[in-house]
Order: sequence, then structure tokens, then C-alpha cells
Amino acid sequence: MSAGTAQPDAEAARHNEKPTLTPQSRPTHQDPAMSASSSSPTPTPSSYKNAPTRSVAVQGVNFAYRQLGPDDGVPLILLNHLSAVLDNWDPRGVDGLAARRRVITYDNRGVGASGGSTPDTVEAMARDTVLFIRALGFDQVDLLGLSMGGFIAQVIAAEEPDLVRKLLLAGTGPAGGPGIDKVASLTVQDMLKATLRRKDPKHYLFFTQTEGGQRAAREFLARLKERTDDRDKAISVPSFRAQLKAIKRWGRTAPQDLSRIQQPVLVANGESDRMVPSVNTIDLAARLPRGELEPLYPDAGHGGIFQHHDRFVPRALAFLER
Repeated sequence: MSAGTAQPDAEAARHNEKPTLTPQSRPTHQDPAMSASSSSPTPTPSSYKNAPTRSVAVQGVNFAYRQLGPDDGVPLILLNHLSAVLDNWDPRGVDGLAARRRVITYDNRGVGASGGSTPDTVEAMARDTVLFIRALGFDQVDLLGLSMGGFIAQVIAAEEPDLVRKLLLAGTGPAGGPGIDKVASLTVQDMLKATLRRKDPKHYLFFTQTEGGQRAAREFLARLKERTDDRDKAISVPSFRAQLKAIKRWGRTAPQDLSRIQQPVLVANGESDRMVPSVNTIDLAARLPRGELEPLYPDAGHGGIFQHHDRFVPRALAFLER
């Protein structure tokens, strides 16, 4: 990870203030590539590994994003996990979803190539995500939230019900869910272990330690290296710390009323998730009024939707297209 410079406390406080999302206050700048006329369309990339990185201004701060798939229909916004940037999405999963859906990945405030400083609450991250979606000109979207991204997606669905049509929640859990407040300590421990053994921490955090789990880890990490040009910046140390603080707060928050989330929700995970224990997945599906539980993926952990992308992608598409 590369080091970064923390922003003044006053600026951080402004990020945690809830903006009023009136038409006048919504960002209006749009990437020129997205507003090109139909007579001169922007070429559609064939795969996530060569999708161009674009940016859109959100209250004067540039947010980095990539888009893949058809230019019509309800867009699917992908909300990333702890420490992740654009290059941490599995290209097999993105390509599979983008075969039939417009898929947009992005770096939230202060992450990767996006400007600003990263807030330290899930609620502030959710507000920034809403501003990003509005800046792209969308009035309705579907959300796929992975891990921390799933926390953010839950807040958006509850606070902005007209904006969200359907939800996909993977490797995530409800506020106050068992084990979520331990994510920070577990992550640091496994990062140290990985450093000593000269491995990527995802070998431990995202996959089981069985032969099959470690083979899946190697295959996944190889896929993440397929993109060789225009790669994203690694998350900075201050942003990583802010995310850890936000996750700990989410884990220590009192359980919330999930009946506020009235949208259809598909919930998925591996059966052996160490980061956000899989019991949270079952709990989410049971407590959400329109929740559906995808059978937990065998011999899989936190990265279950990456390891079993061949099962998750068709299930997700069928759910979104109903």
C-alpha cells in the first residue's frame, strides 16, 4: 500500500454531514465519454481488463470509475470490499454480468484514483455513493455490494428507496452482526502472516486453506493481473485506516430494522467466511422482507462469489432480470 496524506479534521467533518439531495445540489458534470452523441458512440470494451478508467466530478471531487456492457437498461453499480480499488474486481464476474447488464465499478471518495479523503463511517460512504450515482445521471440502479460494500448498499437501500431497484449482497452482514467488529484485527493478523510467508493476504482472508480453496486463490489472483495497462492506484494507508474504523463501528452498532429494505435482495456467500462469518448471510436473508438466500458455496470463504463466479453470475442475472 502507498502512503497518503490525511485531510484536516474540518474537511473530514464535512464529509460526514448528510447532504440534501435536491435537484439543485446534485452534481451535474458528466464524463464526456458518457454524453457522446449517438452518431459517434464510444467503442464498448470487450472485457473488464481493457475497460477505460473514467472520472466524474462529485461536488468538486473526481471519482474514478469503469463501465462495461450495454448502454441501456438499469445500471448495476458494484460496491467494493475493504481496501479494494477498481482492479480488485474479478474480471470473470464483471464480464459475465456485463454480457447482459450495464456494469459500473467505482472508487469511493479517497480510494484509489478518486480524490478527497475517505470518511470513517459507512453512512458517509453511502452518501458519497448516492452522489456519485446522481452525478452519472441515474435515477434508478441495482446494487451489488461485497463485504463493506454490502454495508453501504444496505444504507442506500434504506435511505434512498426510490433509487434502488434490486440488491445483491455478498460476503456481508447486518449492522451489529457477530464477528464483524473483529474484521480489523483479523485483517491485520492475516496481512502479517502473508508478509512472513510471502503470499497475498487474500490467500487467508478470502479463501479456505484446503487444497481446493488455495487453488481457487491462485487462479483468482492470476485473473486480477490480467489487466496490464491503466491500472488503478493502491489504497493509501489513511484511507485503509478510515475503512477499518468504519467497519468496526458497523460491527458495534445496535441491530437495525431491516424491514425498511423493501427491495428484492439476493444474498450470497461461501460457507466458511472468516471475515464476515457466514451466519450473517443466513441472518440477512431471514430478516430482509424480500430476501433470497443463494445456497452457501462449498469449500469457499469471503471470496465465494469470485471462487464460484460460474454459479454466481447466472444466478445474479436471473435474479436481476425477473
